[in-house]
Amino acid sequence: MASNKFKIILWSVGILMLIFLGFFLYQLTQSESVNSIMILLMLLLGLILGGVIAFLASKKLVSEPAVITESSHTIAESMRKVFKVVSAEGHFNEIYNYEETTKLFNFIPSKKKALVIVQAKVLVGYDFEKFKWEVDEQNRKVKLLNFPAPEILSTETDYKYYNIEEQFFNLFSKDDLAKVQQNGKQQVIEAAKKSHLPEVAAEQMRTLLTELLAGKNFLLENPAKISETKNLIDYRNMNNSR
Repeated sequence: MASNKFKIILWSVGILMLIFLGFFLYQLTQSESVNSIMILLMLLLGLILGGVIAFLASKKLVSEPAVITESSHTIAESMRKVFKVVSAEGHFNEIYNYEETTKLFNFIPSKKKALVIVQAKVLVGYDFEKFKWEVDEQNRKVKLLNFPAPEILSTETDYKYYNIEEQFFNLFSKDDLAKVQQNGKQQVIEAAKKSHLPEVAAEQMRTLLTELLAGKNFLLENPAKISETKNLIDYRNMNNSR
């Protein structure tokens, strides 16, 4: 759209120049001096150069499709069987304010800061490999011996930067941005810990186990064992979260 407008302007300018040149030629026909002929040649040369420049400029403004080259190599580090169940999901919007002040030459203060909105989805659940129970086949009962605390199985985060301020001698580096993201993610983890996610996960797991055993005509003898850990949350797997 912008290139079309520019072409119209170029054509308009060209037409005006032709009109001006025609008028000037008419005036020169009234005079046969050498100076008039030289001026005419200079105008013709300028017109030709102007036309060439306008043509090249119009070609530059015509956008060509970008050539994108992509390459990807995926390496699977390890795989293993797991039995983990997500029983609660939480969405968080965390406002994280980062500010760092240093002194240049131990005298001149220099500050950089950023306001980051961290949007995160936190999945909380259980690892069945950590369960311990005993089965009473005769009385059709299952007793929980050990029931682990709920775990944060996954943390998916998205970062939006607002109001980034930095100074010439105190710019944000890649390490600074990585630290900002890590700190913002940690704030989300703390918010998830203080939320009702562990409690929701425990209640969901209690309902799930009760219904599964009931379908096999078994009774969960001590479901309160699940609720004992509802306010605890396991962070050991957080390093594997995104």
